Parts: sequence; structure tokens; C-alpha cells
Amino acid sequence: MKNCITLCIVLFCCLQGIGQNTLLRADGKEIHTRIVPPEGYARVNVKEGSFGEYLRNLPLRSHGTKVHYFDGREKWNRSVYCAVVDMEIGKRDLQQCADAVIRLRAEYLYKHKAYDRIHFNFTNGFCADYTKWAEGYRISVKGNQVSWYKSKEKDYSYKTFRAYLDVVFAYAGTLSLAKELTSVPVTSMQIGDVLIQGGSPGHAVIVVDMAENPATGEKLYLLAQSYMPAQDIQVLVNPKERDKSPWYTLKGEGSILTPEWGFTSANLKRFKE
Repeated sequence: MKNCITLCIVLFCCLQGIGQNTLLRADGKEIHTRIVPPEGYARVNVKEGSFGEYLRNLPLRSHGTKVHYFDGREKWNRSVYCAVVDMEIGKRDLQQCADAVIRLRAEYLYKHKAYDRIHFNFTNGFCADYTKWAEGYRISVKGNQVSWYKSKEKDYSYKTFRAYLDVVFAYAGTLSLAKELTSVPVTSMQIGDVLIQGGSPGHAVIVVDMAENPATGEKLYLLAQSYMPAQDIQVLVNPKERDKSPWYTLKGEGSILTPEWGFTSANLKRFKE
């Protein structure tokens, strides 16, 4: 009971601090214009056309918008996030934590027409290639047996792409995504890296921006997530460093506490290029 009371107090304090946060600009329409670095820090450079640039420029819903679940209900805990990504999530309980990471990576690749790089594994190891789907093949799942069959005409439209993602969301998760990603040292963190613990349920959050203090070399980062049930992608607050929240301080080995999950530095992974 004592731990529950303490947690409630921490969450209440975080919620109270959000409205007064000088690092949030209400008129900002993207991550990089809504969330400013603390004094003395500047955003790290990113390559034009990179995944990092894409994430930094994710569009946000208006300041104060609440996170909603797939069925329209409002997320009860408003203290865990400071901004909501402006991206539909469908009307089924599909786009949860690992799925949101998959969604952002796939959307980036689709935008740049890198269709042959869009592929994700199901939990049983089956590789679902987007190009195969776009060429008109569909996926048959019978128990643990998965196979392709020809069903449609060639179609690379966004509607077909979204249908492909929903199938991936249904059969992939933190277990499969964790196996696909490559472990990287936390000190080498880049925008687009993922903190992930594979399991049932497990959890995953993605680094969506970074900043650095040129005088000290200290780096900060922002995290985004979806969760269970499927809900809007949200930029997380930092429950431990209110003076820097929503930024997290990049440290060496150790724990990383997010509002709804605890990770370790060993959980940092990266998409293969």
C-alpha cells in the first residue's frame, strides 16, 4: 500500500508539472518545434532523409490533446506523456508497444519508397515482406503454419500498406522484434534506437530525438511509446528528472525508468540498415 501511495504522489507531481513545463511550446506542431532542449543544450545533427530526421519531425496533435485507446476511450493516466503523435492507429486492438515501433519504421521506409526494406518477422519466425504483399500475395495462418498465397493484383497504395501492417501487428510483438534488432552500447545511442524487453507482454519504446551540451558532452534523449491496449503514440515524460523532463539524461550502465516500464541500458537495440 505504501508503494502504491508513493507512486500516486510521483505521478500526480508529474502531471502538475506538465502544464508549467518551459520546455514545451504549445504552438509547436512537430516534436522538434514542440519540445525544446534545456538551456545549454542543442539538438544533435541528423542526416537529411534519415530515420532520425523523420522521427524528429513527427507531427503532433494540438498541445493538451489526450491519448485515446483504439476504441475511442481516453487513457486514464495522463501523467505519463507530454505530447501525442498525430497518426491514426486503427479501430482494432493491434498497434501496441512493439507495433508502434514497427509502424514508425515502416512509415519512414514507405515514405522513401524503400519497399524492399520493409519486412518484419512474426513471433514464429515467418518473414512478412511488404513487397510480396504489394505484389498481390496474402498470408495464410493455420496454427503455427504460415504461408503465402496469390490473391490480389499488384498494389503499392497506402491503403494496402496499412492492411499489411495490421497483419504484422497481429502476429509480431516484442519477442520477435527484439530478435530482429541489433544490440548497441547505450553510449552509442542514436535517434531511432529502441529500448526493448521481449516477453509476454514485454515492452518497447523508441528514441525520437536527442540533444547535447557542447560544453560538457552530456546528451539527452526523448522517448515515445504505445502501450496496452492499443493507443495513440505518445512522447513520454521523465519521472525522475523533472527539471529536464521530458528529456532523459544519457548515462552509462544502469536502469532507465520510464513512466510505465523499467529498462536497463542493456536493452538498447537498433534496426539493421
